[in-house]
Amino acid sequence: MASSTSSRLRAAARRPLWRIVLALVMLLTGLGGWWLSETGSTGYPRGETRLATGVQRGVYDRYGQLLDAHLAKSMPGVRLELDNSEGSLDNLARVTSGRDDFAIATADAVAQYTGPGREKLRAIARLYDDYLQLIVPAGSPVHRAADLKGLRVGVGQSLSGVNLVTRRLLAAAGLDPDHDIKPAPLGIGDAADGLRRGELDAFFWSGGLPTSALTDLSEHVRIRLVPLGDLAEAVHMVEGGGTDAYRAATMPKGTYPNAEPQDAVATVAVPNLLITRADVNDNLVQGMTRAVIDSRDQIGAQVHAAQLVDLRTAVYTDPLPLHEGAARYYRSVKP
Repeated sequence: MASSTSSRLRAAARRPLWRIVLALVMLLTGLGGWWLSETGSTGYPRGETRLATGVQRGVYDRYGQLLDAHLAKSMPGVRLELDNSEGSLDNLARVTSGRDDFAIATADAVAQYTGPGREKLRAIARLYDDYLQLIVPAGSPVHRAADLKGLRVGVGQSLSGVNLVTRRLLAAAGLDPDHDIKPAPLGIGDAADGLRRGELDAFFWSGGLPTSALTDLSEHVRIRLVPLGDLAEAVHMVEGGGTDAYRAATMPKGTYPNAEPQDAVATVAVPNLLITRADVNDNLVQGMTRAVIDSRDQIGAQVHAAQLVDLRTAVYTDPLPLHEGAARYYRSVKP
């Protein structure tokens, strides 16, 4: 046995060095491939996944950009592609059809949605609340929603959560949204530009506080926020509005320092949910859930609404059940 081993060693010593190096490289490559396949089998799937956000210059859009930056570090190998959309209703259709794997949508839009694949929808987290905001020039005669009769009003794009709740608020104010106003189906950027140019008399927006497009607008035009708190109860009674998603809320004093009034403004709020489908990989969803919670302070420094993302409230995702991957994450961090 000793003689045989000695012979093999002498033979190996006579081999060219490059053959020995090649053999070692092949061995290490094989071990490396085995290690990657093993970790891949228990980890999240690498590759591209898509998140539907919202209109450009909106809060969804900015939140998605910052979440993408965080995810690139927290889940290496996952490429998050951001898709701009009209808003909540559009996002729901994108997720159920498989066009996007993740999206942000308001709870009232989720409650109303009856499109194909509705049963596949799942929630990841309750994010933050959108506040309904009615913006007019500072000198406008509009002091309540009912005063909009006959005026040119931005009502949000047709598949947006803005449009959904705006129509309900107008109905609650006693106005027919199709005939008593001149509706303009515009996103936040185009609506702000239209008001600045005098092409609109007012526009509605539903978003986290503050919305940068409104902050920018207030720095160029004197604007005023019209209270909507008087509609908080009535909006529940509107046809199709029978949901617990809406609540009375108050926009804090100085939300937009250059806008009027500087006092707090009573309005209506609705929660935002991060959503997905039941068939999206559990580990991917678990990682996404962790990223949402862990990135709160980082994203909240630039999107103030995100500061309200909270581990204690994130699980309240009515009317959708949690995805199994999200539920697994919340169980893992439960005290």
